[in-house]
Amino acid sequence: MSIGIDSIIDFAAINTAVERYKLAAEKRLQGDPEQQLQNHYSSDCDQFHAGVWQGDIGRWKVCYSEHEYCEILSGSSVVTDSDGNQTTVKTGDRFVIPAGFEGTWEVLEDCRKVYVIFEPTRR
Repeated sequence: MSIGIDSIIDFAAINTAVERYKLAAEKRLQGDPEQQLQNHYSSDCDQFHAGVWQGDIGRWKVCYSEHEYCEILSGSSVVTDSDGNQTTVKTGDRFVIPAGFEGTWEVLEDCRKVYVIFEPTRR
């Protein structure tokens, strides 16, 4: 079976519902940031996802079971590993966070990013 041109997902043209949520209390370290997610695509095997994420100012714990490609569309954040090493990511930055990364994510300015996630094993 061939997949046609109408199967291509154009983020600018698709009208995906926005999911708004708050982080679980045990993850929050600073603030009570609201987050938004527009998951524009999920593969049939449910291991590959792509969309747009947005987060308010705050800091929380992260533990990645997935590999994630990120492209920051606006704002800035500080990503810190469990040893205290950190990097600041800002508008225009593109990077990958590998599965197994643990640390914190801190939004300094309301942050919006494109994400592409691959989950090595189904949950």
